[in-house]
Amino acid sequence: MDIRDESKHDNTGLNFVYPYGATLNVQKPAFPLLSSGPISYPMNRPLCSTFVNPSNKNAKLVVIGSVRFFGDEFVDKEDNMKILDVLFKWAATDEVELGDYVTEESDLSEYQHVPDIGSMADKLKSCLEESEELPRDFTTLFDDTMFKFDTDNIPEAMNLYKDLSLKHEPISLITPSFETPLPPLQAATFAPSMKELPLPSLDFFDLDEQFSSQRVRLAQMTNKCSDDDLDYYVEECGEILGVDAGREGPKGILYHIFSELVKYKKHNQD
Repeated sequence: MDIRDESKHDNTGLNFVYPYGATLNVQKPAFPLLSSGPISYPMNRPLCSTFVNPSNKNAKLVVIGSVRFFGDEFVDKEDNMKILDVLFKWAATDEVELGDYVTEESDLSEYQHVPDIGSMADKLKSCLEESEELPRDFTTLFDDTMFKFDTDNIPEAMNLYKDLSLKHEPISLITPSFETPLPPLQAATFAPSMKELPLPSLDFFDLDEQFSSQRVRLAQMTNKCSDDDLDYYVEECGEILGVDAGREGPKGILYHIFSELVKYKKHNQD
């Protein structure tokens, strides 16, 4: 049995799944058996290698760069099972010949080192570019054509009236029409609740006290005061009766009341 196939000559070969693997560096007398091909990356790199001891043809060695190549999960994928059968038959018997196939394979690529892109991405560095030498006359560096304010385009604009068959006259004012972005206002269903004004700051008066008779007020004052409030009682009673003793205090009030009583008694006796 020979592993060679006509599809090998058109760079297609067998389709197999090569999971979690690495490429190999193969040197003679070993020879590569499987390669990554021109489509996958890295391209045309050895994946499986075989070795036969020249002194003992039964001493054979097969090296594959993937531990899970013939695992239960991937052995039935694509042509992995065919490759497994060929390798077992080559290693156990003499039915399979691989020498002619290997000598025809000459499109393997050299091993190329790839930098650690992940670590390099975390160490960004700015690049420096060499600029041209500056002229001695620095005024030549200014470009006046990028922006300027002049009347060079006025003749061309005036010729547009003739090209467009328009009258050369002052432009009339167009009355603007303003669009209302919001609907017109409408009265609310309920009147707004306005904040009421505070009450006027007036003095509080006891109406019962102000409009009651002198006898009632004297009785209330008598029930209110005790023996210890004799001076206060005399002054309040004098105020109720309308007696103004001036600076004499309670004694002057009592003197005034007793004087009035004496006058009243004399008047009745006469």
